Amino acid sequence: MERFCQLFKHPACNIIGMIHLRALPGTPKSTLNIEAISEIACKEAELYLRHNLDGVIIENMHDIPYIKGPVGPEIIAAMTRICSDVKHMLPNIPCGLQVLAAGNKEAVAIGHASGFDFIRCEGFVFGHVADEGYIDSCAGQLLRFRKQIGADKIQIYCDIKKKHSSHAITNDVSLAETAKAAEFFMADGVIVTGQATGDPALPSDFKEVANSVEIPIMAGSGVTSSNLSTYAGAHALIIGSDFKRHGRWDHDIDVNRVKQLMETVDRIRDKQFKFN
Repeated sequence: MERFCQLFKHPACNIIGMIHLRALPGTPKSTLNIEAISEIACKEAELYLRHNLDGVIIENMHDIPYIKGPVGPEIIAAMTRICSDVKHMLPNIPCGLQVLAAGNKEAVAIGHASGFDFIRCEGFVFGHVADEGYIDSCAGQLLRFRKQIGADKIQIYCDIKKKHSSHAITNDVSLAETAKAAEFFMADGVIVTGQATGDPALPSDFKEVANSVEIPIMAGSGVTSSNLSTYAGAHALIIGSDFKRHGRWDHDIDVNRVKQLMETVDRIRDKQFKFN
């Protein structure tokens, strides 16, 4: 918890805005060069800064269909360039990234080179079946890699029972036990999600996890202005879809939606929330 508190300024309800990069060169939907993609990302970062978000996370969401890591050097190079540009825009704001799919080592390396602060990790403990295939646990290798390259400052926030995935093979392992395993394997925080992008997690899931671990708990999908108070007890809320036009992740950011949610945050942040 201490590492999280050193990075984020609020004890709960820190808002982390998603920057969904346009399709990177070499991927099927790619139409823009790296300079153009970086320019869009930096504009979105500046918008989030202007509205006092507490952090940002960059993700190569438009690189569909995703491949299971390791990803290609072209993706690593492009994301390192773009992340460096964004960090230049946000020198005092916590910045994180995720490399799809399960490019966790790559994310640590990119973050280390770009001056970033954290990554979002899938497949940290146990295994699951995702769109891209079987994703195995990576905690042991990932933390050793982080140590080897001197990237200990990069915090690792991991999804548990991740969205867009089947968890039939771990059906006898509860969400709470999964969170405990992540804590035992030295995750810096856990992320709780619904079934899919834009789908909120069950409030009971947060209560279950909150009663099980002492590391930060984050909401990773489906938070909106209208349901924000339900999840305000989480240490951080990662928001992407609700900031976009019509609430669609693949649309442009709607400044009015960002403003509305942050006004809601300001009204409720001083209250004491617990999952009960």
